[in-house]
Amino acid sequence: MARSGDRTDLLAGLGPGPVREPSAPEISEDARCVAAARGGDRAAFGQLYERYARMVHGVVLAKVPVADVEDLVHDVFIRALRRLSTLRETGSFGAWLAAIARNVANDYHRRSVPEELLTDDASDNEIQCAMSGTDHGGPAVAVLEAVRSLPDAYRETLILRLVEGMTGPEIAARTGMTHGSVRVNLHRGMEQLRAKLGPHSSRDEPEQEKQ
Repeated sequence: MARSGDRTDLLAGLGPGPVREPSAPEISEDARCVAAARGGDRAAFGQLYERYARMVHGVVLAKVPVADVEDLVHDVFIRALRRLSTLRETGSFGAWLAAIARNVANDYHRRSVPEELLTDDASDNEIQCAMSGTDHGGPAVAVLEAVRSLPDAYRETLILRLVEGMTGPEIAARTGMTHGSVRVNLHRGMEQLRAKLGPHSSRDEPEQEKQ
């Protein structure tokens, strides 16, 4: 998972990297790790962290300023560890974890920064500078800002795809969404993203995932 404090590394090449597809045995492995972690096995929880860190990072990044993402990702996993006993279906760990990540991001806004003031955050000011061409990483940062202006469902799915490099099937498996919902969110989100980026979007924008 990229460090949220390093904007260049986080957004370097918005195209997806190689991702191993999830499988039924992997879901069973989730259940095994959850059961072991409930018994105090921190290594088992570490495996869950490695498997889901990108997903949590993307969900949080969709809602909060970049500079605060990394700390909140850790908060999500700490909260999940403390609440493992409340998870009823151990095979649904991903969907449960995604819900925790969304709640942590929402709590961030309730406790600290009103959503309407987010554009005044230092990291968002950096984004505006990048969009003006004063930052060599401008195009990628501009795409991130455009994605974050979309409706929640499209924003989260596109960030998981374009920033975290997850495939459509992997997004569905990790978040608990249906494959159909992911396809719709990617398709409609990409249409809105193209509209926001304007006539040059076809040159700078990553190719939409083939279904």
